[in-house]
Amino acid sequence: MLENAGKVLRISPMRERVSPAEWQARIDCAASYRLVAHYGMADMMANHISVRVPGEDNAFLINPYGMMYEEITASSLIKVDLSGAILDKPDYGDFDFGINRAGYVIHSAIHGAKHELDCVIHTHTWPGMAVSSLQCGLLPLTQTAMRFTNISYHDYEGVVLNLDEQERLIRNLGDNNAMILRNHGLLTVGRTVGEAFNALHRLELSCKAQLAAMACNTPLVQVPQPVLDATFQNYQPNVRRPYGVMEWPALLRMLDRLDPSYAE
Repeated sequence: MLENAGKVLRISPMRERVSPAEWQARIDCAASYRLVAHYGMADMMANHISVRVPGEDNAFLINPYGMMYEEITASSLIKVDLSGAILDKPDYGDFDFGINRAGYVIHSAIHGAKHELDCVIHTHTWPGMAVSSLQCGLLPLTQTAMRFTNISYHDYEGVVLNLDEQERLIRNLGDNNAMILRNHGLLTVGRTVGEAFNALHRLELSCKAQLAAMACNTPLVQVPQPVLDATFQNYQPNVRRPYGVMEWPALLRMLDRLDPSYAE
């Protein structure tokens, strides 16, 4: 049960209905929703974070459309297949939550095509939306932004409701772990939840720093291309430990101190 502003949202527990591996995936997925909310990157109940169900390559977990990010728990997540069919969900009491169409189209495209990836995160933050509307896109102005020197872009085609856009989404993402959806927002992916969240957090910081620098209306310092290339390479998986390995357990400890209900 979740208690929020005096109202009780009754959610039946799912732990005994799923495998231990799926339950852990649910905990990590719910944690990522709480963290997105904690860092001010949520858009009320809009947007989505999805996590592939271990051992079920064609199934993933996604948020029920109607719950705030700060409410999401491991039990509240809905399990769907790549066709959008709901495979399992809890009893929500007075509510019969389902999934959002646009979220399904974006997330199922990536889970269906990128089997090496387990997590997809999409946001509508004001810095992300602002940079997505700039013709220049994301600029490598800071060390953090240089991690995304070769970031992907996908042109705006309207609300993502049509399945025929999936092929273009996948083609534009390519082998990158981050993509700017033009006039829309940000998207990151990862082999783990911690990896995808780390990319989102750093991409969000890069957007904020760029907007702050551009707002000063003064010439920007340009970094030489060889330095940009070398810095970008230093961020690549083959030269460093995977993102999230150290950060994710620390973030979970922080959540446990703040509000451990995400793991219910």
